[in-house]
Formats: sequence, C-alpha cells, structure tokens
Amino acid sequence: MALNIKPLGNRVVVEPLEEEVQTFAGGRLVLPDTAKEKPQQGTVLAVGPGRRDDEGKRIPLEVRVGDKVVYAKYAGTSFKTEDGKEILFLREDDILAILE
Repeated sequence: MALNIKPLGNRVVVEPLEEEVQTFAGGRLVLPDTAKEKPQQGTVLAVGPGRRDDEGKRIPLEVRVGDKVVYAKYAGTSFKTEDGKEILFLREDDILAILE
C-alpha cells in the first residue's frame, strides 16, 4: 500500500489488524462493526521524525515501518484513506510493545 502520509513529531501511522471471529463449532460468524471489539494490534506504515528534547535535539522513535505492534485499546485517531482502508494515528507513547 503506497501511503503518502508523513506523521509529525512522535506520531506513528498504524494499519489495524483485522481479527477473525469464529464460533466454538469452528464456523465463521459475521458481526456488525459496532459489535466488534477494537483491535489492539497493527502494522506500522509510517513514523514521524521523533520528538525534541528540552535542548532541541531530536529523539528518534523506537518503532520502524513494518513492525507489528500492540497499542492501547482506545488510543489514537482513526482515518479512512482514499481507497477505503482504515488507519490509525498514534503517539509512540500509546504503543505498548513490538511483536517479534
């Protein structure tokens, strides 16, 4: 996915991972978006240059493009791209872990 978004400061653009819902019998269950839980995992699509410290020096981000991350459940701001994909703008502080 070509993304023409450059986040500012310590912000990160994440594409949430879709979770499949399965029943105990193994069948697929379709739920409306309002009934689904918000995902907490995603793939980093873009990162900002980092925040500045008190002396004006840039502090680079720990996450990189392509990292799979876990983030706080209600963190960030949702945005729909022109092709209809849902992406999320997060501060690096809202990212809890990088999945290896």
